[in-house]
Amino acid sequence: MVQTLQKKMGTRFSDTLFIVIGTLFVAFGFNAFLLPNRIVSGGINGLTIILYETLHLTPSIVLFSVNFVLLTLSFFLLGKEVFFKSILGSFLVPLFVSLLHGVALSSIEPILAAIFGGITVGLGVGLVFLGKGSTGGTALIALIVQKYIPIKLGIILGICDGLVILSALFVFDVQAVLFALIALYLTSRMVDTVQVGPESSKNVMIISNNYKKIREQIISDLDLGATLISIEGGLNLEEKKMIMVVIQENQFIALKQAILDIDEEAFVVVTSAHEVVGKGFTAYR
Repeated sequence: MVQTLQKKMGTRFSDTLFIVIGTLFVAFGFNAFLLPNRIVSGGINGLTIILYETLHLTPSIVLFSVNFVLLTLSFFLLGKEVFFKSILGSFLVPLFVSLLHGVALSSIEPILAAIFGGITVGLGVGLVFLGKGSTGGTALIALIVQKYIPIKLGIILGICDGLVILSALFVFDVQAVLFALIALYLTSRMVDTVQVGPESSKNVMIISNNYKKIREQIISDLDLGATLISIEGGLNLEEKKMIMVVIQENQFIALKQAILDIDEEAFVVVTSAHEVVGKGFTAYR
């Protein structure tokens, strides 16, 4: 999808389109599910909900003000490249939050609000990332902190989100915070799904003395590619060959049966391949 849009419309236009649609989803998920149900799912959005509940500050104004300050800091501390990549998404989120002010779905169950809010916001953030953009907020805070303190971005983001959710305990009850954790988890999973894609692949490693027959079976009957890797046994230092095959998840049963038909004692290791780029899988971006 990304490659098709880039070819038809150009990289700059398609990236902008992803950022616009993504920020629209973020704003909708925030207004429709999280804000009316007081679900503080971390980040600047979560902080905005706390300030809305305690000080009755308008969410769009809070988002705009915080992002404006963070963008200014990023321009001087992180450089023009990070600034320009973040500016569009950082200003579109508060704009759409303001425009979609009346779409609140406060009548649904909080658990449903947490689920659909997390999925919707995660979808939006993932689309913004596909457009090589940023929604600002804690992402910019993490980049600024990392410049001066050598800590992984994921850890810094986790600390920021954790502090926001922890502060929610002083405003909301424990149940609301638990719903917030559900929404935060679903948001992160949805971002990964959008980035990597919904299709799940498997990396299968096969060790067998009958590797030649298994390789032929994989290539001829299953129409799959196979790679031979030279290995050395850890017990007796015997030199062997290992077959590595990357497959779609729905091909595993057929592959497993083909291996067992040849060698019931074959050693097979299966791991998840979160992203596979190349012929037969995802095209190069």
